[in-house]
Amino acid sequence: MGKVVARLLLALLVVSLMAGFSLLLLDSPMKTIEAFAIRHADKLPLEYLGEQLFDKHCATCHDNPAMHAPTREALSGFSKESVMVAMEFGKMQPMAAGLRQQERFLIATYLAGSAPQASEWIEQQQCKTPDTSDPVEYVGNWGLGTDNRRFVSDANAGIDRSNVGTLELAWSLAFPRVTDMRSQPAIIGDTMYFGDKTGQVYALDRTSGCIRAHTKVFSGVRSAISVVTLADGTQLLVFADSIATVFAMDPATLDIVWQHSARLFNTSVISGSISYYNNRLFVPISSFEVAAAGSPSHICCTSHGGVIALDAGSGEQLWQWHATPDATLQGQNADGQDQFGPSGASVWTTPAIDAKRNRIYFGTGENLTHPATNTSDAIIALDMDTGALAWRFQATAGDVWNAACLNNGANCPQNPGGDFDFGASVIIAQDRDGSDILLAGQKSGEVFALNPDPESTEGEVLWRNRISLGTTNGGIHWGMAVSGQRLVVPVSDPERDRPGYTPRPGLYALDVTTGNLLWQQAVERGCDIAEENRPLIGLESMRAGKKPELSELYKCSFYYGLSAAATATPELAFSAGLDGKLRAYDIATGEILWQTQTAQPFTASNGIDGHGGAIDVSGQVLADGWLYVQSGYSMFGQLPGNMLLAYKVAR
Repeated sequence: MGKVVARLLLALLVVSLMAGFSLLLLDSPMKTIEAFAIRHADKLPLEYLGEQLFDKHCATCHDNPAMHAPTREALSGFSKESVMVAMEFGKMQPMAAGLRQQERFLIATYLAGSAPQASEWIEQQQCKTPDTSDPVEYVGNWGLGTDNRRFVSDANAGIDRSNVGTLELAWSLAFPRVTDMRSQPAIIGDTMYFGDKTGQVYALDRTSGCIRAHTKVFSGVRSAISVVTLADGTQLLVFADSIATVFAMDPATLDIVWQHSARLFNTSVISGSISYYNNRLFVPISSFEVAAAGSPSHICCTSHGGVIALDAGSGEQLWQWHATPDATLQGQNADGQDQFGPSGASVWTTPAIDAKRNRIYFGTGENLTHPATNTSDAIIALDMDTGALAWRFQATAGDVWNAACLNNGANCPQNPGGDFDFGASVIIAQDRDGSDILLAGQKSGEVFALNPDPESTEGEVLWRNRISLGTTNGGIHWGMAVSGQRLVVPVSDPERDRPGYTPRPGLYALDVTTGNLLWQQAVERGCDIAEENRPLIGLESMRAGKKPELSELYKCSFYYGLSAAATATPELAFSAGLDGKLRAYDIATGEILWQTQTAQPFTASNGIDGHGGAIDVSGQVLADGWLYVQSGYSMFGQLPGNMLLAYKVAR
């Protein structure tokens, strides 16, 4: 690239940074500048700018051995996203509070880019033969279908009661500079499309783990990778990164076809995954302000959740739905700082598509500040064409909570609620009579069945069943599954010192039509953990100055519940634990038919020493006699890891 173009790009970036990320949210030329700068970031001196900021604000501690802070060389072993998390709401938050978001971003870019080459293994892992398989779409989106049932047919699964016990590890990949594995892959034929936290996107041969193609986006891949087939037959891979940019990529070349910034606010992220129907994408928007509010210096809270619809062919925005009105000044917090509201009601879930009624369904989280709204802790039904509200059902009213409530911080609202989000995606199923029914699981530990055609705009409950008491990290987290008339419900439920609370982690099967419990299979820790090795609660563990040795945590994980999404077949249910255990259950009885432990060291097939850890978020996927799982998730004090593991049944 010539000097003139490079200078132009630098000028555009500087303008973008000076304007601040909030201006980039507007439908203006600034968004075009941002997209241009992100796409050509490798041509810009971002690392140089970040190094200057690090030298000015961070070197005093990190370059001084007497301070016992990690050196910049040690910090370079982490991904850009991990460094950002530490500064945004981790243990570096107090030290980074005086930096603007774009300055923290540049420091993270410098540190991530200053590590020794961590991608040398990719060239040695290249495939020697082309893909000649049939283009069967085994895994096309988060819900394994537009109804979010996470159900795999016998023909596609290739795993049943007769052979599940023969599953054995066939290959594994360890990913350098990664501690959290969360993006569910897509599988077409014998090609797996997989994204990691460093922003690498791979096309893998799913039978050997070799690499057919790879590319890199600006930030870590966060959502599931969805396969989209447009009306004209064009196929795209669609996903979101950790700064809420939506990408559409050509699956043959991994070239970026278009990208769109989906941020509503500086703190917007995409925690759910993107749904597709009839040339439209439906993008759920959440916010990490729930965590940032734990910082005493944070002015709380101005963000909220929402959903945006995009044209799948171009990325053009079609409509927006906002979970609350814009926040306005409500008064002061306990420290006398301004406090704003309403806020929150993030959309953590992947929308379900109801083509019959031309609607999408999704769940929301709690409000972050008062006043509470009737859209928090709710199931929302929107018209697909316009984004207009069709109806809503609020399961828990008045749930106002943020991370400041973990340590009685000034931003904690009066009379805080239980933080009872809907994180598990809504499922569209049928009862025994063939009538449609909506199934939703809440962090409160309660499961709801709703009528998709309620008589009022307030929704209609057909049945409800509480199977646990839930907590901020408990109850039903990432996803249930349906097979026939069985609803499979994983429950996380960590141990908490709370009056009247008894954790009930395990896997439960409910009757779809009645909600009655069919069977339950509890999970247990199976080891004794020392008091000093018990992590702080949730987000507080990220701020802990002292943590137990990882070797001790791997010996006995404090967390062992089932948080990750389940997957079902006609005969089996698969569910994975926060202690790294992966299990296959008989869906008729709940009997465990097969299990393996992934929280252990591996010498991976790509020649890199890796380690498994907690299994969270996307859980496991199946394809023609193969089972794939990602092991490692440390966001809330669970076990870190960096493994992609492939198990195969004996033929």
